[in-house]
Amino acid sequence: MTVFLNGRFVPEAQAVVSVFDRSFLYGDGLFETIFVCHGKPFRWLQHLERLQHGAEFLKLRLPFSPGTYCDFAAQLIDRNQMPEALLRITLSRGVGPRGYSPKGADHPSTVMSLHPAPNADPKNPPQWHLITSSVRLPANEPLAQFKTCNKLPQILARAEADAADADEALLLNTNGEVVEAASGNLFWIESETVCTPPLASGILPGVTRAVVLEICRRLGLSNQETKIIPEGVRQAQGVFLSLSSWGIVEAVALDNHGLSQSPLVGKIREEYQRLLNDETR
Repeated sequence: MTVFLNGRFVPEAQAVVSVFDRSFLYGDGLFETIFVCHGKPFRWLQHLERLQHGAEFLKLRLPFSPGTYCDFAAQLIDRNQMPEALLRITLSRGVGPRGYSPKGADHPSTVMSLHPAPNADPKNPPQWHLITSSVRLPANEPLAQFKTCNKLPQILARAEADAADADEALLLNTNGEVVEAASGNLFWIESETVCTPPLASGILPGVTRAVVLEICRRLGLSNQETKIIPEGVRQAQGVFLSLSSWGIVEAVALDNHGLSQSPLVGKIREEYQRLLNDETR
């Protein structure tokens, strides 16, 4: 495997960063995970815009221009001959003096790596069993807007799902509202309306989430941002998650309680797959 590291393409074994890198020490960095289909990163611009906005928020300089990042990603995909993959971009503030202060950390680092894409069969799409995590996310958290390298709440939630032999975990915020999954955004069907939590509840503005809302407009489906509690999820007409890695995944159980299934989920999933293929051909 070839990895992109600070302007160079190197073998995986040589793709190393300093033990004093601030992303390793403090999680002082950002990342994006992008689905690569037919050799092209899907919704590349939206992912890079979120990375740029996060860098501005953290006052972290991007080492390369957006166009240069795109060129490097294309070369990485070609060098590894992986037209179907997950592309991860990691941006770190780099090495600096000991301590929390970012002063002196003036050389940010960029790593891009490719990973196998999930093996999803469109004719037999995955159906996930969820649990409700005990981990709580702060409502109205500005940092939730970005994919920072601080993801301990999501890690702990996913560990709870693993322990329960579930596929994924839902997290609540400090107001008791269900806000998102450990690795994706939450949607549910209520009175034939596609619903999702508002951004202010403390969720990541997922790129695939935005695609789902776009699909709803294309298909003429009613949609809204609204709050929900765990009991509301259990009573919904249908529940699904949106993730860059898997796309659209229907949930069929929550905390060992079966969930209703809606044909709207299948329509959205099919339109997502069509859009993915059209934009990457």
